Amino acid sequence: MTRFNALLLALLAVAVPLSLLAGRVWIDPFDPQLPNAAVIFIELRLPRAVLALVLGAGLGTAGAAMQGYLRNPLADPGLFGIAPGAALGAVLSFWTGWAASGWALPLFALIGAGGAMALLGLIAGRGGGVLLFTLAGMMIASLAGALMSLAISLSPTPFAMSEIVTWLMGALADRGWAEVWIAAPLTALGLAVLGLAGRSLDALSLGDLAARSLGVDPRRLQALMIAGIGLTVGASVAVAGIIGFVGLMVPHFVRPHTDGRPSALIVPSALAGALLLLVADCLCRVLPLQGELRLGIALSLLGAPFFLALLLRLKRELA
Repeated sequence: MTRFNALLLALLAVAVPLSLLAGRVWIDPFDPQLPNAAVIFIELRLPRAVLALVLGAGLGTAGAAMQGYLRNPLADPGLFGIAPGAALGAVLSFWTGWAASGWALPLFALIGAGGAMALLGLIAGRGGGVLLFTLAGMMIASLAGALMSLAISLSPTPFAMSEIVTWLMGALADRGWAEVWIAAPLTALGLAVLGLAGRSLDALSLGDLAARSLGVDPRRLQALMIAGIGLTVGASVAVAGIIGFVGLMVPHFVRPHTDGRPSALIVPSALAGALLLLVADCLCRVLPLQGELRLGIALSLLGAPFFLALLLRLKRELA
């Protein structure tokens, strides 16, 4: 284990207990006047913290893998179209009214993510080229976005429209163990798949011809990327809505502390993503606002200036 990974683990060891205490009302676990503290910890705050760790790890790793695959530091998992596809599935569950039944919303979202993965593989699978892969993902994202807008504009009731818009903002509020049991196995499988792609991504950083000469199968690598990012991002959208910019920011935070190889970014990106999402969720809870700030909005407010700073830095480097 590297020192940087050990540091991230130490920060997580501090952040997790604080996240259990933090909230609109800070909890003292030793206060005898709070008999329901154990219930609040176990049923409300612990599953929320676990979910933040799981989703943050998945989104951070997906971002690192995608930037390595596209060899572009500005790449984000949303470009693959899988997150919009999952969001479209969730929107359709609200639109049809099925979201009222417990497991329908995440199930619809996972079906949407699976459909986007299948379409992406169908369009880009034969050629195996990165450019075609990227353009196909952008096309799917645009199509899913247009269909979501259509569903919102044709929403059967104002209540359904309000629920769709609120859910799309992304949040971990009111999530429990049921969402953890949905997201955790899917994210773990996605992380394992992306881990298998690590060495191929290292070879790809030398160029397409060099990667092929080292035995990298472009179609297999593409399949691993679709499956890994589909599982991690699809699981996140299925239980928490759209939470953006984690996959963009995290690799940039950890890259200076590694040797720069895509495979070396996998583990620290998972740890840093988990830490980022956990801390951001805690801040959303403790901010003195009338209502709790949605996590997706908070990360967008942080990620948009970060993205602009990256663009300006690249512009200076190219000048």
